[in-house]
Amino acid sequence: MAKTKKEVFMKAALAEADKAFNKQEVPVGAVVVYNDTIIARAHNLTETLKDPTAHAEMQAITAATSWLGGKYLTGCTIYVTLEPCAMCAGAIGWSQATALVYGASDEQKGFTRISGSLLHPKTKVVSGIMEKECSVLVVKFFKSRR
Repeated sequence: MAKTKKEVFMKAALAEADKAFNKQEVPVGAVVVYNDTIIARAHNLTETLKDPTAHAEMQAITAATSWLGGKYLTGCTIYVTLEPCAMCAGAIGWSQATALVYGASDEQKGFTRISGSLLHPKTKVVSGIMEKECSVLVVKFFKSRR
């Protein structure tokens, strides 16, 4: 069965989440897509860099803006395996990304738990893409930590 473009790009984000898992980081991965091409790949590096802002989305935004040569991600879609936190949603908002696609919801720290919008008003949001695959890795990670 042919996969949708969203599934293909989410699978790439999941590969990044696997890298984070293998580094004992919270397994979140992100990719930024422009014109159907991945221009940035990233995963959580908060433990590695000892930096609480080194979330996958933040790393991906930095790489993508560098690739594009400007501070805005107009025309870009950010794919992330877990619903962004408020910090990352704010950064996605400031980047003016055209779309955000995420897999699993984050019932504790996801940005949708906050009233008001942190995203740019024109940013389209799609959730639940490969939700099961995205949540399995996070659940596995936190079970191993208990």
